[in-house]
Amino acid sequence: MFNILVVDDSETMRAAIRKVVGMSGVPIGEFLEAGNGKEALAVLEESWVDVILSDINMPEMNGIEFLKRIKAEEVYSNIPVIIITTEASQARMDEAEALGASGYVKKPFLPETIKMILTDVLESAYAQRMKEIPAAPPVEEADEDMDF
Repeated sequence: MFNILVVDDSETMRAAIRKVVGMSGVPIGEFLEAGNGKEALAVLEESWVDVILSDINMPEMNGIEFLKRIKAEEVYSNIPVIIITTEASQARMDEAEALGASGYVKKPFLPETIKMILTDVLESAYAQRMKEIPAAPPVEEADEDMDF
């Protein structure tokens, strides 16, 4: 189960993304929402998040500034961020990628596009986490002479 945070100043867009993610077949634990990067930082302080879907153009703290902030903080830096935006500028896409965005989706989007990118990003993040978990020590044979 994955906890997903959607950051977009449009409540309608957040609802649309929630619906598409729900239809994607990705196992969802908690679905969290924020209207801008500042609100998203507050959500991150209170909740565990596995992936973030964020717009770029938002008031108070835009998606690029939000991305810079979370990638600079060790506790959040490994959370994959997928940018979902109307921003069509290649320079803006390159900037988001350079800052550590894991994926980029242009609005309007097809549900299949969100599903494909979200699945790829979550599979990569899960595989990376599995590499980071130390292997369990080998189980030793029980000593017959021990009294417990």
